[in-house]
Amino acid sequence: MSTDTGIDPAVAETSASKGVETMPFAKALNAGMRAAMENDPRVLLMGEDIGRLGGVFRVTEHLQRDFGEQRVLDTPLAESGIVGTAIGLAMAGFRPVCEIQFDGFVFPAFDQITTQLAKITNRHEGAISMPVVIRIPYGGHIGAVEHHQESPEAYFTHTPGLRVVSPSTPNDAHWMIQEAIGSNDPVIFMEPKSRYWAKGEVDLSASAVQLHSSRIVRRGSDVTLVGHGAMVATLLQAAALAEAEGTSCEVVDLRSLSPVDYGPLLDSVRSTGRMIYAQEAPGFTSLGSEVAATVMERAFYALEAPVLRVSGYDAPFPPAKLEGTYLPDPDRILEAVDRALAY
Repeated sequence: MSTDTGIDPAVAETSASKGVETMPFAKALNAGMRAAMENDPRVLLMGEDIGRLGGVFRVTEHLQRDFGEQRVLDTPLAESGIVGTAIGLAMAGFRPVCEIQFDGFVFPAFDQITTQLAKITNRHEGAISMPVVIRIPYGGHIGAVEHHQESPEAYFTHTPGLRVVSPSTPNDAHWMIQEAIGSNDPVIFMEPKSRYWAKGEVDLSASAVQLHSSRIVRRGSDVTLVGHGAMVATLLQAAALAEAEGTSCEVVDLRSLSPVDYGPLLDSVRSTGRMIYAQEAPGFTSLGSEVAATVMERAFYALEAPVLRVSGYDAPFPPAKLEGTYLPDPDRILEAVDRALAY
């Protein structure tokens, strides 16, 4: 099993009869890309240090060894060049997957992404597809500094023509990366880097998850907590603490940031009457702002309190020793729960 999937036997506990393996988030991504490359010779990986090194987070470990330098390309330190080359490869019939080493370094490629990649299909009235995936490790909790701990997802959700997703579990990482690679539209694949080492079960025999579907990960009746990426784990911690105090919280993992699957979210809000959106990004004109406005438009008469947001502060990401103050934690979420219940 380990030979076929590339999963280190030291970190994989196999339940072969169920087709389920327990593995870290990073290994689940690695196995997902491996499967995509095995199934389609047009799939290419490209990025800084992704080949011999296997990426700074080892997400692409051993893939160059097994698929060769023609399909796993170490590129120069030139993000605009990486994405520009991927656009040309997509036009030539390939399905490139780009890795941006850290979130804050995506901006040299921002022009290529927003003015070319996002618009080419529409510009040519659908005659040219852009099956390009851009993987971006993002978010805090690893004790780094600005450019290495940022949450730029709202820049991309604001851009028509891009699909934006963010898995929170190894199982979703494994399946969503394969669906992203299979998409004929460009996909910004936001990877919460603090989850790379988090283990979870991956059902290798299951059908793929729906790339643009939200899901309820914990049932509750008093307040709906919503988030994406690493924030989902924080919401679950807050829900467990709230339960000990007698408050029942439902937790929704958004998974797809553009488009947003509002169905399960609106059903939950109509049941609980209260909603809190938590995110690591600054709150001003953020994804949480958009989701809060939409929920208040579409479920206004079910709400018992305004939709509240818990965000990173509207300031540049701070030095590492202050990240615990900057990033939302269970206490800040529980304070919002108390405010929602007080209405």
